Amino acid sequence: MKILALNAGSSSQKSRLYAIERETGQTGVHRTQAAGVHRTPLLPPKPMWEAEIDWGQRPGVAVLRVETDGGATLQRELPAERQAALAAMIETLWAGPACVVSGPSEIDGVGHRVVHGGLEYEESVRVTPQVTAAIGRMAVIAPEHNPAALDGMAVVERMLGASTPQVAVFDTAFHAHMPQAAAVYPGPYAWFEQGIRRFGFHGISYQYCSERAAQLLGRDLAATGVHRTPLRLIICHLGNGCSLAAIAGGRSVDTTMGFTPMEGLMMGTRSGSVDPGILTYLLRERGASGDSLDRTLNHESGLKGISGVSGDMRSVLAARDKGNPRAVLAFDMFVHRLRFSIGAMLAVLGGLDALVFTGGIGEHSPEVRAGACEAFGFVGIRLDAARNAQSPHDANVAADDSSVPVLVIQTQEDWMVARECWRVLRRG
Repeated sequence: MKILALNAGSSSQKSRLYAIERETGQTGVHRTQAAGVHRTPLLPPKPMWEAEIDWGQRPGVAVLRVETDGGATLQRELPAERQAALAAMIETLWAGPACVVSGPSEIDGVGHRVVHGGLEYEESVRVTPQVTAAIGRMAVIAPEHNPAALDGMAVVERMLGASTPQVAVFDTAFHAHMPQAAAVYPGPYAWFEQGIRRFGFHGISYQYCSERAAQLLGRDLAATGVHRTPLRLIICHLGNGCSLAAIAGGRSVDTTMGFTPMEGLMMGTRSGSVDPGILTYLLRERGASGDSLDRTLNHESGLKGISGVSGDMRSVLAARDKGNPRAVLAFDMFVHRLRFSIGAMLAVLGGLDALVFTGGIGEHSPEVRAGACEAFGFVGIRLDAARNAQSPHDANVAADDSSVPVLVIQTQEDWMVARECWRVLRRG
């Protein structure tokens, strides 16, 4: 079965084609002893084809890069309009030097990462008009992501035909059963009754990383054998968007993002949590509008807003190393807020079996990992400086005498989307 996974971001589009065969093996299907059901493996096979569109390099231009498992590559500049760029990207699957299939009919299904499923969708579902309508309604609180996912669904239907099944895989689904004490905001209870609650995001990444952490530690997620408590993890998903989650037994107990992906940690261009009184002050006293505040909080804050350099941690670190005082402050603030939230999640879990870093910053910035972990020496967390500096994938970078493993895990959101798509299609 050939499954195309589409992962739409606000300024990028990542896509991969996987072949999932119905046979035992790393790229196939295996039967678990406990459940007696067919599952795909956790570790991803090498994709047949992978593509990325980047709208952030130059205004008015989308840059497409394609690579196949046979070594073919393609780079092309495309019109910036999203649906036109997506159509050009998908067409490379069967046309041009990087083609890997003979035509659209070889694609058996398409999975889409959808950031916000709201209250209506607590698991992955086939795409129907009802589903797209719900995703559209949630776009008001995920305006950077949900419309991009809908664009992908429309292009796929146009190019592959209405008979090709599509599956929506929701980031919010992983957090759907978070305890009410964590999910309900301390405003009027009527807010909760109206659907205003903490949803949480990055759930596809958290699902993969929690399963992979258990595998690396040789543990089951649930309480089994000599382990009388479920596996307790704090996972730090740090990229342009940043969040933490406290996970016990493979289930979300708490997370830093909330009603929207803006709450919580300081991010690349998003503010994270701020005093809501600041916003009412700006509305009343400084003539701000809802739209201007949304733009400020989403696009002009975070690392970019404080450093004045960039929302990219690599650029902030380079400026910091040259003595730029605002870059120094931006880095220090990022680490301070990260430590603050790790401490909160530690208290929520009542103990910790592993601290996990993932995402672009989490996987590739030893400086951020070191800064975060330094504050937790009092509970015995210690990094091995040499291991940490190497930023290895799927490895423990803690010192041998650390009380808690510190894992760096390469998240595999695209594979999880494909895996979920495969599961839904098999279920029928």
